[in-house]
Amino acid sequence: MQMLKDRIVKDGQVIGTEIVKVDCFLNHQIDVDLVSEIGKEFARFADLPINKILTIESSGIALACATAMHMGNLPVVFAKKAAPNTMTDGYYYTEVTSFTKKAVYTVIVSKKYLSEQDNILIIDDFLAYGEAAFGLIDLTKQAGAAVCGFGAAVEKAFQGGGDKLRKEGYRVESLSVIASIEDDHITFRE
Repeated sequence: MQMLKDRIVKDGQVIGTEIVKVDCFLNHQIDVDLVSEIGKEFARFADLPINKILTIESSGIALACATAMHMGNLPVVFAKKAAPNTMTDGYYYTEVTSFTKKAVYTVIVSKKYLSEQDNILIIDDFLAYGEAAFGLIDLTKQAGAAVCGFGAAVEKAFQGGGDKLRKEGYRVESLSVIASIEDDHITFRE
C-alpha cells in the first residue's frame, strides 16, 4: 500500500536496526483517513467466510474497527492485557511477549466473545516476530474457532514472524513489508 509506505518514510522514526516508530499517525495519534484506507485494503479478505475480527489492545483496535466497517460492520473483539473486575464469566488466556515493551503479558478474551462458530480475521498494526499473532491464534484455538487470515499494516520481514505464520499455512496479508533497516534507512520489499 503505497500511501502507508509513503507515510512511514515521511513521518516514521527509525530506532536502531529493528524498530520503526509510527506513533504520530498509526498507534498513538491516529490519522483517521489513513486508517480508513488501511481498513479498505484489508477488505481483500472478504472472499473468506469471516464473521469476526480479533486484535490485541491497544494499537490494533483502530485498524480492526476500520477493517470491520469495510467488511460489512463485523464485530471486533480485542484481547485485553489485564482482566478487569467486570470479566466474571470466564475467559481464554495466553502469554504474549512484547518486543517493543520488553514485557510478557497475559492476554485474555471473554468466553462470551469467541466460540467454535467463529471464523476469525486477525488484524494488527505490526507483525515482527509473530508473538502477538501466535498468542491470538492460541486464544482462537482455545475457543474452537477457525483463523481465516492475518492482516498486518507493517510487517518487518527480517524478524521472521510472517514467514512462521505462512509456514503454518495461514494466509498473511501485509500492507507494507520492511525488508531491512540500515543506517536510518528503511528498505521495503516489493
